[in-house]
Amino acid sequence: MAKEAITTNEDGTKRALSNRHVQLIAIGGTIGTGLFLGAGSTISKTGPSILLVYMLLGVVFFLMMRAIGEMFYSDPSQHTFVAFITRYLGDGVGRFTGWTYWIGLVFLCMAEITAVATYVQYWLPGIPAWLIEVVFLVILTSVNLVAARLFGEAEFWFAMIKIIAIISMIAVGIYMAVVGFKTPFGHSTFTNISNGYSLFPKGVGSFVAAFPMVFFAFQGIEFVSITIGEAKSPRKIIKKAVNETLIRILLFYIGALVVIMAIIPWRQLTAGQSPFVQVFSLAGLPAAAAVINFVVLTSAASALNSSIFSAGRHFYQLAKESSEDSFLHRHFATISKNGVPAAAIIISAALVFVTPLMNITGGLTAVFTLVTSVSSDMYIIVYTLSLLAHRKYRQSTDFLADGFKMPGYKYTSVITIVAFIAIFISLFFVPGSAVPATGAVIWTILFGGWCLIDERRRSSVNVKG
Repeated sequence: MAKEAITTNEDGTKRALSNRHVQLIAIGGTIGTGLFLGAGSTISKTGPSILLVYMLLGVVFFLMMRAIGEMFYSDPSQHTFVAFITRYLGDGVGRFTGWTYWIGLVFLCMAEITAVATYVQYWLPGIPAWLIEVVFLVILTSVNLVAARLFGEAEFWFAMIKIIAIISMIAVGIYMAVVGFKTPFGHSTFTNISNGYSLFPKGVGSFVAAFPMVFFAFQGIEFVSITIGEAKSPRKIIKKAVNETLIRILLFYIGALVVIMAIIPWRQLTAGQSPFVQVFSLAGLPAAAAVINFVVLTSAASALNSSIFSAGRHFYQLAKESSEDSFLHRHFATISKNGVPAAAIIISAALVFVTPLMNITGGLTAVFTLVTSVSSDMYIIVYTLSLLAHRKYRQSTDFLADGFKMPGYKYTSVITIVAFIAIFISLFFVPGSAVPATGAVIWTILFGGWCLIDERRRSSVNVKG
């Protein structure tokens, strides 16, 4: 089969990402450190009922991706889904969403670079965290500046490592369960999952608290849509990537959790330790901790790589949507000879360098933790706005009757929006989550209100003019 030619978009970006790049980026965006390190904590909340939580939210995220995918299918030239929010909900809402999402991405980069340093220090405890952060940040920013294809290659291999780790654990776990492998907890068997089953083994409160935890495990699943503007066959790829989202969630998350609970009865799981390490250790792999540390290191590096890519595209979009005579537009709405928004990538990465400085001074850690939590909570608001934009798209002249349509959108769209609102409300009842959720509400009222007022002011000036 002949290779597809790399074409150039009108704005100078290049469609260099192939189907295999986008498919693996989709998987990489679906699987994060939340599974490798946080599965023990989520299982400890609700026991086997966590499978129900993952399935329900898996469907919700699949529907969200179908809504975003439908808009990208109608106009695959866009680089971010925020462009559709601006188009269908107005400049004010678009500006609020764009800046909110970009700030969230910058803080996500800061969180991931901190995680990278922690994982590297597992092997090299003598090297200061700030130096590790600077080295990784320079390398991955350079990868993003060279070409979209190099970013795609890096994500392909990062995702491959995660997939191999999960499939290996599932295969080992199935073997252990089938042969009744003896562990300190008894014999491995799938009946460990149903023994003494209760929907709310630790109360309704713990069950509800599991929903935000699983939501944040899925956060970032939309990254695949941001690659569509630089994919070779965007319409073909977006359908395949989005439609397989639910299958990937079921295979990798549900499959891994089932195997973990079959090997280790959920009440015996150590919440603070990676269940992957526990399973591989029981299987007789003494180097399990080191292997999983390598996997979570690549997972964090992958998330950092994707976040830099996404942050650069979103800042570029913000610059493009600003007035042509503004500083933002003149300096950041540009594409380099390599076909990437280099200036937007550099300014986004430059802000992440605050993290090494924080580690050198040893200050602002508590503030950083709070702001990161607030920005994560704001993603729920952004996702909800993307669903509202999709509803407006369906009522617009842009709607493609023969496009990649969200199934039963009149009902599924409402169900998805209600689910996101319910998850946000649940944050106020989860210990430690109420303050960040309140911060997200305050940010939305103050900054969102200012954006809407400024939009009305500009509109009235244009009308008078």
